Amino acid sequence: MEKTKIIFEDNYLMVVEKPTGLTTTKERKNETWTLEDELKQIRPNNLPRNGIVHRLDKGTSGLVLVAKKEESLINLKSQFKSRQITKKYICLVSGNATFNGEINMPIGRSKYGFGKFGIDVEGKESWTIFKLIKKYKREGKYFSLLEVNLKTGRTHQIRVHMSYLGWPLVGDKVYGGSTIDLNRPFLHAAFIQFEHPISNKIISFTSDLPKDLLNVLKSYEEV
Repeated sequence: MEKTKIIFEDNYLMVVEKPTGLTTTKERKNETWTLEDELKQIRPNNLPRNGIVHRLDKGTSGLVLVAKKEESLINLKSQFKSRQITKKYICLVSGNATFNGEINMPIGRSKYGFGKFGIDVEGKESWTIFKLIKKYKREGKYFSLLEVNLKTGRTHQIRVHMSYLGWPLVGDKVYGGSTIDLNRPFLHAAFIQFEHPISNKIISFTSDLPKDLLNVLKSYEEV
């Protein structure tokens, strides 16, 4: 497994790049090694979860925001709650997706599978905006590369919403995606923008697609 990269760091926070296959926080006792463990080794602090502000799924790669001081953690969590923080993801879905669109459908725990989520009228508000970047084709089937802007941050939100629309993520076997080319969901947290908790300046960071995802795209034909 690749190591986590520190993209930015000052006295108050860090932005790190989590590799795929690494769980973000140590929520379960059977998790032997997590991003939280790694940060406790290289940048230990006394904050809950070692300052990790938000989580990515184990199979998702990309940018994670980490606080280094309590005041930063409180501020950044407040920004998440008030939807001041912009998070954008890149995903590849099976199907001929529309140019752009959005879906605002509540998500809750699935009654049909442990650890699975789904559209649920009694679930939490979940709002996803997406736009088409490029279309691909392979063996007569269409695939769409999307930029996704999360307005809410529910567990498996992008995966559930895209599957509901009939466009499951490539590699996402939990929600109906093909795993022929990839053994994890084609999903990368590529952009984050927020207000620095001390300077109040708006700052943003980007992360390129990792090699495994780039290799999938190279094997497809651009349309």
